[in-house]
Amino acid sequence: MRKNNQPKNFESALSELEATVTQMESGQLPLDQSLAAFQRGTVLLQHCRLILAETEQQVRLLDETHSTLQPLPDNDE
Repeated sequence: MRKNNQPKNFESALSELEATVTQMESGQLPLDQSLAAFQRGTVLLQHCRLILAETEQQVRLLDETHSTLQPLPDNDE
């Protein structure tokens, strides 16, 4: 089982978060279920933000690495 019932990836977390928001916006949940849904939504949002921050950092590193690379010499000469 994943820590804190974390989703397996960003897409599943986002999908569950969207479903949770839709369910809460319907106004059909009893108070205790609304509170539980809000708490779960908070966990999902934090999970998504963490994944996005990690991905952004990886992109920055890749971009920095790419910008410092020199093109290979042309062997046709």
